[in-house]
Amino acid sequence: MRFAPLFHDHAVLQRDQPMPIWGSASPGETVEVTLAGLTASVIAGDTGAWLVRLPGLPAGGPHELVATARSGRAVARDLLIGEVWVCSGQSNMEWQLKDTEQGDLGDEDVARIRLLTITTPARLGRTSAIGGSWVVANSTTLATFSAVGGWFGRALHRELGVPVGLICNAWGGTRIQAWTSRQSLVQDPSGLDDVRHFEGYVFARERAEAGTFTSFEDWEQRGAPRDTGNAGLAKGWAGVGFADQAWRQMPLPAHWQQHGHPGSGIFWFRRTVTVPKNWAGRACVLHLGAIDKHDDTYVNGERVGGLTWSDGPETWRTARSYQLPGQLVRADGTVSIAVRARSHVFSGGMTGPATAMRLEIADGSMAAVPLAGDWRYEIEQDWGMSAPPQMQWGADNPNSPYILFDSRIEPLLPYGIRGTIWYQGESNADEPALYARLMPGMIRDWRRAWGQGDFPFLQVQLANFMPAHAQPVRSDWAALREAQLHALAEPATGLAVAIDVGDADDIHPRDKRTVGQRLARWALSTTYGRGGAASGPLFAAATIESAGRMRCRFRHGDGLRTRDGGVPRHVAIAGNDRRFIWAEAAIEGDTLVAWHPTIHRPAAVRYAWADNPDTCNLVNGDGLPASPFRTDSW
Repeated sequence: MRFAPLFHDHAVLQRDQPMPIWGSASPGETVEVTLAGLTASVIAGDTGAWLVRLPGLPAGGPHELVATARSGRAVARDLLIGEVWVCSGQSNMEWQLKDTEQGDLGDEDVARIRLLTITTPARLGRTSAIGGSWVVANSTTLATFSAVGGWFGRALHRELGVPVGLICNAWGGTRIQAWTSRQSLVQDPSGLDDVRHFEGYVFARERAEAGTFTSFEDWEQRGAPRDTGNAGLAKGWAGVGFADQAWRQMPLPAHWQQHGHPGSGIFWFRRTVTVPKNWAGRACVLHLGAIDKHDDTYVNGERVGGLTWSDGPETWRTARSYQLPGQLVRADGTVSIAVRARSHVFSGGMTGPATAMRLEIADGSMAAVPLAGDWRYEIEQDWGMSAPPQMQWGADNPNSPYILFDSRIEPLLPYGIRGTIWYQGESNADEPALYARLMPGMIRDWRRAWGQGDFPFLQVQLANFMPAHAQPVRSDWAALREAQLHALAEPATGLAVAIDVGDADDIHPRDKRTVGQRLARWALSTTYGRGGAASGPLFAAATIESAGRMRCRFRHGDGLRTRDGGVPRHVAIAGNDRRFIWAEAAIEGDTLVAWHPTIHRPAAVRYAWADNPDTCNLVNGDGLPASPFRTDSW
């Protein structure tokens, strides 16, 4: 006789709704379950599995949960009745409190908050096993718990005055496909393809017959594009006198995917600067920021350095700094810089940040020459779209389709919960259109599986990340944020905007307190009816006015203003040519108005439409940031 792993000491059961309790016993025997004066009995099935539903209880405790049968007795002690939330997603939800900016939750008494971190491995096929156990919250247990979940739970505990149970069920680097059931995935054409490829691989007699790879490393060895040789160097592209005027220009720092080149390959970037003549013959240092992933860097025709993945797995984000001997700095002050940047998978480019791109005297005695801005570029090798076959990585890989639904969600069902908070999307940022279909489907999928109606599902919108750009650019991250925003069309959903708490250089921003508190604000306002602003401004509609202006209206936009009291920034406008330029903008009442003197008939406005719109400043009267948005669908 035993309870399912969820029903152990220190657990929290959801208040004010029927409580499913289950476990296993000998087949066919009668099981009696008691809790706080409530009793229910059931006959165990052919496999010994049993489940009862006790009537809902108000918040309180501690209680003992007891199950009795002929074969034995099981007891779970110190159970509380309160609010239960599942905290799911990828690494930003998984990120531990001890590794954040704040480090801890302070001295507040949190003993009536209980924590469960799920550690079940990814497995093909459904399971009832659950790795992890409930613990009482304190400074030690919270340190290794989800920071977002911890701050969210503390806010609920403080405002509601009831016990709170938090179940962290997150896995770093995972895509939404892994968390969605097979039943839901096959409803989408792309999801159906993923399922077919994955199952064709898993169930093939020989992996070689499936034409797939056993791991990412296997793909890198056998399937990734190969550098066929430094053709650019042979053509003189590194030389000081090379005529690059016919090359195109790209503002750096940037990923080349942001400028119309979606694939992998080898790009050459060139820029010539003039330094003061008294630098001649003096040692200098060339700082280029990060280069994603490999580089060979030349100055005045001489190779001065380079990194590859053999130098370490973090080279894609490692800032480059190369020493220049004095003989490379010419008497006429000309410094010709050429970078051969190679990326065989995912993004590629010179990604900065801008402040890290400079040329300076080695002893720092003179002002540095900035290098961010327009560079000439040419493509040496175009490898097209190159990505490892993530959906074919195997029956124990967490990115296989539906595998985490089977091994991480199914074992929780039908545990009573109030709702879910979800922080994920970074691993799907290259497929925003697909995400826009899968996200609402996954929400409906989980609700169907749990059988508790439209429970609240609150998302964190992706934070700002990667280099900022001086001009409007295409952005997959912005498009994925839009997909997250559009998921609000599903009932009982919410969105915590995080566009102001990110880090240009780190996909894991350390300010998790703000994120957790914004999720709690939405929950308290809507789920619990406490009132107050649930969110910052969310775009609702736009109209074109006769004076060549476009007016944008918002939900949650009461008291619309800018955070710093200045004019609205990071607002772009386009005419029918679809070419966006920075707009003039103003706030009129609770609306945003945008225009430009050269655009007499505006067609679209975009706000904070970038990977990292670092200057965006639109907030409502409560100081909550506006979600990025666009009025077009181009």
